[in-house]
Amino acid sequence: MTYANHMSPASDVSTEALPQVKPAQCRPAPLAAELRVALMRSVRRIRQQRSSQALTDGQYSVLAALDHGPLTPRELADREHVQPPSMTRTINALEEAGLVQRADDPDDRRQVIVALTEQGRHEVKETRRRRDAWLAQQLAKLEPEEREVLAQAVEIMRRVIAQ
Repeated sequence: MTYANHMSPASDVSTEALPQVKPAQCRPAPLAAELRVALMRSVRRIRQQRSSQALTDGQYSVLAALDHGPLTPRELADREHVQPPSMTRTINALEEAGLVQRADDPDDRRQVIVALTEQGRHEVKETRRRRDAWLAQQLAKLEPEEREVLAQAVEIMRRVIAQ
C-alpha cells in the first residue's frame, strides 16, 4: 500500500515522491509502534524550539496552560498531572522569573489564582512562533505531495485523539 492509496481518486498527485509502505506496516500494532516513536521524536525536536532555554518543559507547559486564563495552583497541578507541592515549586520559579503572578481569588479569599504577566505572555507567544517557524521550515523541504499526506494525517490524528 502506498500513501497515494489514501488520497482521493480525483487527486492529480504524483506518487513518485512518496515513500512506499508495506502492507504489514499498516497493521494496527506495527503502525502504532512506528507512529509512537515518530511522534515522540517530533515532539522532542519541536520542544527544543523555545524562547528561553532557562525554562523547563514543565514550566513552559504551565505558562501555556495559563495563556487560556488564570487558574488555581490545584487546577494547574491537576491539569499537569503533578502533585501540588511540585506545582508550588514550579509556580515559585515562574513567579521569581517574573512570568506569573499570584492574586487572591475574587470568589474565595482562601484561594489564590495564578496568571501570566506580560513577560509570561511574551514567552508563550515567542515560543509558539519559534516552534511554528521551525516546523514550517522543515515542511517547506518536503514535496507538495508529502505535505498533502501530512495534512490528511492531521485530520486523521484529530479523529484518533477524539475517540
